[in-house]
Amino acid sequence: MSALPDHAPLIPYTPAPRAPAELLDQLRADTWVPAFEQEWATALEESRRTFSLAGLYEVVQDWQGRLAHAPAIDAFVASGYDDSEFIDMAELRKRCR
Repeated sequence: MSALPDHAPLIPYTPAPRAPAELLDQLRADTWVPAFEQEWATALEESRRTFSLAGLYEVVQDWQGRLAHAPAIDAFVASGYDDSEFIDMAELRKRCR
């Protein structure tokens, strides 16, 4: 038997120290600043209460993802795709019961 784990340990995501400021600079071009600031303030308060930075890292990671995917979402919306036949998943689950 080996003393080594059979899987690679997960390395927690740690954003660069300037990541929140850089995100805010990128968001200023859009109308997302209030939403980011609200989520950041909530995570900051949680961080102070729990002495954990995980919530702050999660906010940064989420917003980096949102910014990275924004052009694709804008293109999808601009394409005029008809999503009027959208099916609510909660309603679909009720039908299956």
